Amino acid sequence: MIIAEQKSLDEIREMIAPYKKLLVLGCGTCVTVCFAGGEKEVEVLASALRLADRIDGGEKVLEEKTIKRQCDPEYLEEIREKVKEVDAVLSLACGVGVGSIADEFPSVKVLPGLNTLMFGRNVEAGVWAERCGGCGNCVLHLTGGICPIARCSKSMLNGPCGGSQYGKCEVSPNIDCAWQLIIDHLDTLGEIDNLEKIQPPKDWRTAYGSGPRTVIREDLKKL
Repeated sequence: MIIAEQKSLDEIREMIAPYKKLLVLGCGTCVTVCFAGGEKEVEVLASALRLADRIDGGEKVLEEKTIKRQCDPEYLEEIREKVKEVDAVLSLACGVGVGSIADEFPSVKVLPGLNTLMFGRNVEAGVWAERCGGCGNCVLHLTGGICPIARCSKSMLNGPCGGSQYGKCEVSPNIDCAWQLIIDHLDTLGEIDNLEKIQPPKDWRTAYGSGPRTVIREDLKKL
């Protein structure tokens, strides 16, 4: 899922300063799961902003709403009338959600209340770890399900590098060497021979090298 974290209250207050009436808009999927932008976070943030504004003698009006997904047009219909009534939307969604609101409602200022961090998973309570680089050319069948693009600090497709020591990355002793993890897992699977399949240099055109990407499914467009 997409992992994000909320911006500091001071940064958010600076962003919303020019606007009197705002909609604090949460998203009910990824950022709810990682406790950054769900209904509870919307309520807490809106309350903190109201209190800070009151202390400063301001007169801001903050509306609250959380929809299922900000990245799908079908869920934006329920806020269409509400958006017309505000000066700005403070979106507690990932960058995709912020962009979706801006596309759908071009006459209203949209402000990001979160910093989008990564594609990751929950590894324990309160801890999320990056697991996918979204590069558009998956090699996990060769690497035991461990992504070398996201989990190797150098995004190496053939490893490990010379800086790996005792299963740890040279960047930090707190980072496991992704290629050591790959080797160990392939050995467990009896697929250590996969390491002999040398991968060519990464073609970044499937990732970010060709500009913003679009996926088109003609079979779905006909529905």
